Amino acid sequence: MIVTVTPNPSIDRTVTLPSPLTRGAVHRIGSVTSQAGGKGVNVARALTLAGVEALALLPAATNDPLLSALQSAGVAYRVVPTIEPARTNLTITEQDGTTTKLNEPGTELDATAVRALTDAVLEAATDAAWVVMSGSLPPGVPNGWYGDIVALLASQPCRIAVDTSDAPLAALVASLDHGAPDLIKPNAEELAGVLGYSPLALEAAVAQGDPEPVVAAARRLIDRGIGAVLATLGAAGAVLVDQNGAWLATPPPITPRSTVGAGDSSLAGYVRAEVGGAVPPQRLQMAVAYGSAAAALPGTTLPTPAEIDLNAVQVKSISPIPTPIDSDKRE
Repeated sequence: MIVTVTPNPSIDRTVTLPSPLTRGAVHRIGSVTSQAGGKGVNVARALTLAGVEALALLPAATNDPLLSALQSAGVAYRVVPTIEPARTNLTITEQDGTTTKLNEPGTELDATAVRALTDAVLEAATDAAWVVMSGSLPPGVPNGWYGDIVALLASQPCRIAVDTSDAPLAALVASLDHGAPDLIKPNAEELAGVLGYSPLALEAAVAQGDPEPVVAAARRLIDRGIGAVLATLGAAGAVLVDQNGAWLATPPPITPRSTVGAGDSSLAGYVRAEVGGAVPPQRLQMAVAYGSAAAALPGTTLPTPAEIDLNAVQVKSISPIPTPIDSDKRE
């Protein structure tokens, strides 16, 4: 079983515009969708669609519309009770795939709720092959919470993946001496930021077809104990780095409709491949196939296995693994 943990779940409301978004203007909406959301919830939804047993663990009110949305999607879930319902996030998508997100901060969790969420994760982990912890942390949850959970799970046989950003990601990296996850999934900006590099430098290298700076940055985290780094690079694909090698996967050309959920789909694809016995480059191939398929779908719609085209994703080994980025490339 795969347990996904979403400390800050949401109802994702997506509106599509038939014309470009103009600040201060009045727009007529083309279509509206509302779905259960939050990064870990999205991972659970994608895995459930693939027939992989998944459990979404999240805080929510007993009458929360989010739970009805999970039931409609056929996703198994376990709830840590809260008084207030989950937040609603608004996504605006334009015809060319440009996506604008307006995310609420989320329902505040008090110390009792944080302890209950921690205990629920530890309990669920005893039956899990993977514990996938994803997304932002709501008010009341300390930035170091992910790192604390990783350390607490160190004695468990489950593998651990973390997909977060900003202060929670920085806190996780700062706590690696106490325990490291088996996988993290940053984008280029997050990878650069947590190491003090220039995000523009990494993104420019990727845009020019040079993945080596991304590999070198990831290698620093591998050297500190993280099992693997899956760096998603948007239209350029993704890079996977572990102790044994590094690989680049490039997606097929698509017409992007919404990037919301694409990174979560990539993580779901990786985990799906891993539990199916795939080797690292095959996991990367599945991750990129899922991410590109999600980006071609509207709103937070997630791909089914029938929409995954592994053969359209090209994977190549990056060798030799470069040394860490020189100090003159930092800002």
